[in-house]
Amino acid sequence: MGLLDSLKSLAGQAGDAAGTDQAKVAGGFIEALTQHPQGIQGVIDAFNSSGMSQHVSDWANGQNTTATPDQISQGLAGTGLIEAAAAKAGVSPETVQSALSTILPMAIQHFAPNGQAAPQGSMAGMAQGLLSKFL
Repeated sequence: MGLLDSLKSLAGQAGDAAGTDQAKVAGGFIEALTQHPQGIQGVIDAFNSSGMSQHVSDWANGQNTTATPDQISQGLAGTGLIEAAAAKAGVSPETVQSALSTILPMAIQHFAPNGQAAPQGSMAGMAQGLLSKFL
């Protein structure tokens, strides 16, 4: 089983086990990230290009700078990740935007410490750590 298969499996288990929208979105978002050509780096680049680089910097350094659902939508515009996460989680895009207000800061901190995407080899362990927060 490859890294992407492991991440997809972990994401599906987290969403199914917890049953909450936030857990479903966390699992769906991580699954969508594994299928996105640019992964977490694409999220960082999208936020940086939309003028929200301070959010990414704060999140990467462990600060809990909040983002509104509208800011999440703005930061991820054009990536397709909101729609993909919604489809995978079985919730509305609005639910994804709301949940990502909480989830995305943790995902950036876990997958992109110091604002740089982590090496792929460490992604499975970090995904398991992130998803465990929602179980």
